[in-house]
Amino acid sequence: MKKIIYTLILSLIVVGGLVFANREIKNETVKKLPSKPLSAAEMKAARKQWEESPDGIMYKKWEASDAGKKVYASEAKIRKDISNFTNMEAVVTSISLPPNSRLGFGIMVSINEEDYILSFGPLKSNEFQQLHSLKVNDKIIVKSHFVSHAPKYTYPIISSDYLERNNKIIYKREPRKGGC
Repeated sequence: MKKIIYTLILSLIVVGGLVFANREIKNETVKKLPSKPLSAAEMKAARKQWEESPDGIMYKKWEASDAGKKVYASEAKIRKDISNFTNMEAVVTSISLPPNSRLGFGIMVSINEEDYILSFGPLKSNEFQQLHSLKVNDKIIVKSHFVSHAPKYTYPIISSDYLERNNKIIYKREPRKGGC
């Protein structure tokens, strides 16, 4: 009889310990989430710390270089069209991206005699099927909400939202589900 009582008490302690431990793990994950966004001073300090890191120093050197200045000048030429989400006439200059790029599927285009990378995102099954029909020297209409740059690339990167050829839509980015 004593053995049965000891076994029941021991099993009750083990189960209680597991429940308590699981509760503590859940509480820890909740505590790890940031309670509020960073203040302006904290953001400034974090940015200054990054700028002093090796990556930050390399980025600042790239910005000051001729290649960085050229990328920024090319971005400035289309900034108004990007902000207003207006049509930009482009000519396909290459159906592949520069070597070693990690932008997913994309093409090279020329807009107002400046070269740009037109990025569509990670390559998925048949999402870009119609885009594979593009050829060099095709005239297209591009719309985008976003242009970016990276020291790795000597061209600005346009994230394409809309692409049209011969008055036919051949690509339109699907809006994100469940978000902004």
